[in-house]
Amino acid sequence: MDKQKHWESIYETKEPTEVSWFQTHLQKSLALIDSANLNTDARIIDVGGGASTLVDDLLRKGFKDLTVLDISAKALEKTKERLGNKAHFVT
Repeated sequence: MDKQKHWESIYETKEPTEVSWFQTHLQKSLALIDSANLNTDARIIDVGGGASTLVDDLLRKGFKDLTVLDISAKALEKTKERLGNKAHFVT
């Protein structure tokens, strides 16, 4: 099985909260971003973001130029569904 099929399979069969790596809030990532003292118009890309909640927290902090990149289209779809009307703020 290739890597993309592997990750698509995971996100097709499990909810993001059912995987071992799920965290409600990515505290270490948020702390690193906070320590950079970025303006809310800074460009931030979450590489391998999958269905991560990092983008949710960054939107709450007022960041406006966010991108989530992942090999799994299904993971990105779940993120869009979770974000609802805020999804249009994220590439």
